[in-house]
Amino acid sequence: MLRDQDPFGQALPSRQRRIGSGLAPRVVRSVLALAGRSAQLIDHRERPWASVTFSGARHTVVLRYTGWEACDDGEALIAALPDHEFTVPGALVADVTVVRTDEAVLPERTLEVELELLLLDQG
Repeated sequence: MLRDQDPFGQALPSRQRRIGSGLAPRVVRSVLALAGRSAQLIDHRERPWASVTFSGARHTVVLRYTGWEACDDGEALIAALPDHEFTVPGALVADVTVVRTDEAVLPERTLEVELELLLLDQG
């Protein structure tokens, strides 16, 4: 599930994970812009989605915050999501949901946030 290693087993810097092509990099950039500088991108997944009238994709983004101040940024992200309008060129962000949060305080405070975004194709 985690994509924080390159093919040779070396850890990748948190903001340089391989994301994919198409809308995926735009989605991740948009989420990271709101998430704050202390957010570490842990994973991104994309799967096709369609209804009778619309088509698009569901994007799952997992972020980790490490340290007390960083976790405050994560809590601010969660609080900002209901009112935030994401801009992703080429798509309409129809829904954003916090799917999961995991928090630990020992040995160091960490917060992991999993988001799911529903993007509808424009055009």
